[in-house]
Amino acid sequence: MLTGVATGVAVVVIALLVREQWPPLVQLDQRAVTAGTAFSAAHPELLRALVVWQWVFLAAHLLIPVVAICLVYWWRTGNATRTWWAVSTILAAWGLSNLLKELVRRTRPVLDQPVESAGGFSFPSGHAANTAAMTTALVVLVWPSLRSRVVRVAAVAGAAVLTAATAVDRVMLGVHYPSDVLAGVLFGVGFVLASYLAYRHWSTPRREHGTAS
Repeated sequence: MLTGVATGVAVVVIALLVREQWPPLVQLDQRAVTAGTAFSAAHPELLRALVVWQWVFLAAHLLIPVVAICLVYWWRTGNATRTWWAVSTILAAWGLSNLLKELVRRTRPVLDQPVESAGGFSFPSGHAANTAAMTTALVVLVWPSLRSRVVRVAAVAGAAVLTAATAVDRVMLGVHYPSDVLAGVLFGVGFVLASYLAYRHWSTPRREHGTAS
């Protein structure tokens, strides 16, 4: 519970600093975006890879394969409640991240020489929030089935790498500030962990061990 509360508080604090245009944060954000886009513009192959990554990790494109993985887990374990917890949490995170955008209404970075464009508001990063939520939910979903310590470490590391790469992608394309992606990651991870704690409180021990429900 403390993890969910801490990440929630962190997101709120960042949102307030963004709304108040706190100068140190604004300056850091602008410098990072300017440096990131300059680097990607100077490396066309990298820029193309960043654009492809952006497309692949759009929530609408990830949803079907992620739900498919959840359904495979259900088929293998028979645990319907845990599966539907994961699916509903991912969908709720998607919706809430969009709601946060409307509440904060931060404009996208404005650059003299943009390398990419995106519509809508900037805070938090939807790509970062949804990638963090989806990867975290999948790791939590399959965790009881991962008997090896090595496999568990690899699962967490893989989720962290995918989330971090998505966050960096958004800044280097100049469509989000670092504070946007940081808030998105914190929101995605924190929301899933808080949701899972609520699920654990509700569920029975029998369900948690992967038996049919």
